Amino acid sequence: MKKDHFVIAIERQYGSGGRIVGKMLAKELGIHFYDEEILKITSETSAIGEQYFRLADEKAGNNLLYRIVKEMKPDLYRPKKGDRLTTPENLFRFQSDVIRKIAEEETCIFAGRCANYVLEQENMDELIRIFVYANMDTRVRRVMDVDKVDEKEALKRIKRIDKERQEYHKYFAGRDWMDMEDYDLPINSSRLEFEEMVILIKDYVRLKGFSF
Repeated sequence: MKKDHFVIAIERQYGSGGRIVGKMLAKELGIHFYDEEILKITSETSAIGEQYFRLADEKAGNNLLYRIVKEMKPDLYRPKKGDRLTTPENLFRFQSDVIRKIAEEETCIFAGRCANYVLEQENMDELIRIFVYANMDTRVRRVMDVDKVDEKEALKRIKRIDKERQEYHKYFAGRDWMDMEDYDLPINSSRLEFEEMVILIKDYVRLKGFSF
């Protein structure tokens, strides 16, 4: 029996093209693609200024205990009120709430923001976790092309943003961002065109018994 509700969570190395492919796939399937839109939606539902969410976006919090003790991570549930309203941990809780609600209501695609981990905690059978990566030469070339920067700046951005995403995932999910065992479909985008990646993901979704 085919199912028509599924959710794709894409984690991606900077410059790998994961975001571009996610947008292309969403457009082709006629579903929503959520990337930075999550920040605006969370701001509106929480009545907290969007700038707070942007400053904390895909960056680890600053609680030293969580950083030192590997097994410890913030509680994902129930945002707290009062003077701790805009801590990184609380902003993450608000954002996680929005991700869960959207995933429950519609077929969609999320980019980053630990959506793979947040939804996995719900034992969500409809979840498909994807990781898009590429070799450094490919990533530098793509960042130079998309961001209109030189090779030195492209490499600098790749290293900085990958480090932020690695630390963010470790801090909030307690996991290694690059551990492929946490994903259903890792994709090396160095060897595929974006259009081919869209076809690959669609084929995988069908293999999992979902329809679109």
